[in-house]
Amino acid sequence: MASWFKNKRKDEDSTIEVRAAVIAEVDREVDRVVEREGEAVSQEELSDDFRVEPALVSIAPEVYDQAVSERLALVSLCLYAHDRARSSGVAERIEEGLAAVGVTAVRPDGDRFDPAHHEAGGTLVTEDAGLQGTVAETEVVGFSDRGQLLRPPIVTVYTGKTA
Repeated sequence: MASWFKNKRKDEDSTIEVRAAVIAEVDREVDRVVEREGEAVSQEELSDDFRVEPALVSIAPEVYDQAVSERLALVSLCLYAHDRARSSGVAERIEEGLAAVGVTAVRPDGDRFDPAHHEAGGTLVTEDAGLQGTVAETEVVGFSDRGQLLRPPIVTVYTGKTA
């Protein structure tokens, strides 16, 4: 297990880097455990590679802050790439990757327009009174990170005829 961690500097024991591949593998192991139909699983049932040792649970605050900052930068870069993807398949794959880490696409088509969560990009006239004030379509996909809005979707809103 010690090979998974490395000190940034030999003389500094408080800062630890965890390799991304290890985090991904632990995440997959947790998913496998969760898929066991809600059955409780003890630490002993997990393979030796996936036991949590109390000494490894705490990390220096600077490391945590750096990880959070780097995650935000990566999410921002993914949103930038998503917006510029020329292939719908590439955009879809980016959305899947983001969803795997808790960042979900927001497409409120058919929902009531809410200026606190949506940005109006345009209007579409309708004679159907039931549609007035609802989102006709999403022009630019929004994103939320575990429920916190990162970027509101830009939407077209149904409006009534003006006299």
